[in-house]
Amino acid sequence: MVRRNKTNYVIQSVAHALDVLEQFFGEVDELGVTELSKRLKLHKNNVFRLLATLEARGYIEQNRATENYHLGIKCLHLGRRYIDHMGLVRQARPILAEVARRCRESTFVAILRRESVVPLESAEPCDRVVRITTPLGQALPLHCTAVGKAHLAFDLEEQLRARLPEQLPRFTDRTIVDRALLFEQLDAVAREGFSVEACEFFEDVSAVAVPIRDYTRSVVGSLAVAGPAYRIPGERIKAEIAPLIIEAGRDLSHRLGYNE
Repeated sequence: MVRRNKTNYVIQSVAHALDVLEQFFGEVDELGVTELSKRLKLHKNNVFRLLATLEARGYIEQNRATENYHLGIKCLHLGRRYIDHMGLVRQARPILAEVARRCRESTFVAILRRESVVPLESAEPCDRVVRITTPLGQALPLHCTAVGKAHLAFDLEEQLRARLPEQLPRFTDRTIVDRALLFEQLDAVAREGFSVEACEFFEDVSAVAVPIRDYTRSVVGSLAVAGPAYRIPGERIKAEIAPLIIEAGRDLSHRLGYNE
């Protein structure tokens, strides 16, 4: 029996509906029928029918003031169900809460997605007026975030570093944009067991991160503490935060079956 490629079974109308949804994955918040028609190279009537179907099921909503469309609440529900099904997030929740309680800073867990890291779950301190809100679901760069550096330093996949662009994009005046300097820092990260982000992606925000491994010994995520830079100086990182998050990362890895 000849096994056919699954692309032979693609239903075109379903693919077009998913194409519509994926147009909202970027920076844009709302799109109209005409713009979607141009982007998808589909007739406006077809686009309208796709939008009407998605709107009826709650995946798309219309802004009555502008008559443009944006993602609906069902997309959030779907995303949350995906996250809930991931063992990493389920196991991370109590650990995130405990780390946030002990260091009184925001904590989060992130995973690698293509050439970015994406925060999936977070916990925030209850007694801080000024605190960092984790950008859940947002793709963050590898070279200038603590969670990204944790993947670059500890992931066994050498191609991950190779995929970094020759000229690294700058986000603040503290961003390392030279690959050689970044690789030197990553070697130090691998020796110390944790990575640091010092106002390199967001102004006035510092973070510390460690890798998370599972039973395959592969890096499956990263765990981070983030806060205002004035509350996370180098002395506090070495004396308090780094030991705490290394311990938490080891605990989470063990829960995922990792044996040192």
